[in-house]
Amino acid sequence: MASPDLFQNVAFSDVSAAAAPAAEGATAAFGVAAATGGPRLSLVKAGKPEVEPTIEIDLSDAQIFKLGPSEWLCLCGESEAKAGVEESFSRAIKVVLRTEAESKAFSLAFQRWKHQVISGKAGEPLENGSIIASKSKFDTKIEASSAKMYFHYYGQLLHQQNMLQDFVRTGTYYAAVMENRSDFEGRVVVDVGAGSGILSLFAAQAGARHVYAVEASEMAEHAQRLISGNPSLGQRITVIKGKVEEVELPEKADILISEPMGTLLVNERMLESYVIARDRFLAPDGKMFPTTGRIHVAPFSDEYLYVEMANKALFWQQHNFFGVDLTPLHGSAFQGYFSQPVVDAFDPRLLISPPTYHTLDFTSMKEEELYKIDIPLSFVASVGTRVHGLACWFDVLFNGSTVQRWLTTAPGSPTTHWYQLRCVLSQPLYVMAGQEITGRLHLVAHSSQSYTIYLTMSAKMWGVGADQGGILQTSTGKLELKEPYYRLSQPQSYVLQQDQQQQQLPCLQPQGSEQQMQEGLSPGITIDQVDQECGLH
Repeated sequence: MASPDLFQNVAFSDVSAAAAPAAEGATAAFGVAAATGGPRLSLVKAGKPEVEPTIEIDLSDAQIFKLGPSEWLCLCGESEAKAGVEESFSRAIKVVLRTEAESKAFSLAFQRWKHQVISGKAGEPLENGSIIASKSKFDTKIEASSAKMYFHYYGQLLHQQNMLQDFVRTGTYYAAVMENRSDFEGRVVVDVGAGSGILSLFAAQAGARHVYAVEASEMAEHAQRLISGNPSLGQRITVIKGKVEEVELPEKADILISEPMGTLLVNERMLESYVIARDRFLAPDGKMFPTTGRIHVAPFSDEYLYVEMANKALFWQQHNFFGVDLTPLHGSAFQGYFSQPVVDAFDPRLLISPPTYHTLDFTSMKEEELYKIDIPLSFVASVGTRVHGLACWFDVLFNGSTVQRWLTTAPGSPTTHWYQLRCVLSQPLYVMAGQEITGRLHLVAHSSQSYTIYLTMSAKMWGVGADQGGILQTSTGKLELKEPYYRLSQPQSYVLQQDQQQQQLPCLQPQGSEQQMQEGLSPGITIDQVDQECGLH
């Protein structure tokens, strides 16, 4: 074999042609069609120059199927004019390689040229999927503009560095792999959304027989350089540029490894690709790292945060802004700020009830289950206070044969680049210790690779007659997970003694008249006033 894209001494035959003889000692060459600039596979009989192929296959709409250890069937669409009418038909070409190793290399070259398409200018990549004739499942459910921004973002090394420098994330993955070497030694691994290729290198360190690193963004080129720069590991890693929904692999995987988690676990909708990769590539009884994920939720009280968000809309309460009354837009601006989930690290003592969680089992769930996620809420308040919303975080389990290891983003644990997320209600609830809080967290996926969050929280009747049920207060919110408010502050240091943690914070006691409490925080209440109440000045 002269190069990764040139295969010599192959045999091919046109199966769709009656009594077509097989061509022995031929050459199969991948390259760019001179006429169209598209990727093509040329099959050239022995003794013929490559510029005079016997058969030329347009790879943009071609597919291959494995017939045997070194045999492939290539299907492609063609057309010809008969009596002035253009007719379309399918063509089937059988290609036989010399060895299994060449057969595997041929399959990988086919996928690389099909999905990493090359323009007329040698080596210049086009946009992902720009000449693919039929849309994949990814393309049908995700807006092209969102996908372009997504792959551009993850194609940059500075963002990969941000994730690599999250030592909780990277260190947990490394430990999960190395502590479970028995799951990787001598096994075939597929790295789903490989990014820089770091997880592929971890798998190779753990003794994987071969790793297929699948990456759709331009980061695939960087991953190839990084892997090539570590030759003792790189010789067992193959980088494949393309989406997991589209690429083909020459063999099944014994284990999938991926980092598909976004904010609130599900943002960016990569979990769906992870599940699709399981269905396409994972052998029966294969393992997945991570194995399961959990979304944790709990009600919280944070007067500082509520005042901060409410005061953002004060700009729109100006009656004379260069002679213009802005107040007609105050209500919309106020609700707009509360439609942003808050991403930051917060003190776990702000939680007013033990959390509950919702489990996603990546090994068995269907992709469609991620389109809508419904989480019922039921808590009992541990203190009397104002409930400002719902706090959320996640963890994932690496269920190895030797060690089970968790990666958590919980408040109070070492901070990760995911932080935590809080859905803040524009209308807080008032609860007493022992009062039940119910509701629903409903996540609906959309084509911008994220979710719309619908939150409902209610305080049930408390005290005499509570056993008869009934809702006392209800507050709702609609938030956009794709457009959060990145607060990213470290947890505040609250002046609180250990034995007072279950008592009500003075600064969280409702202030003002009953009408003010029903309408939410009065615009006259400032952060300074809250600080004074808490004795922080």
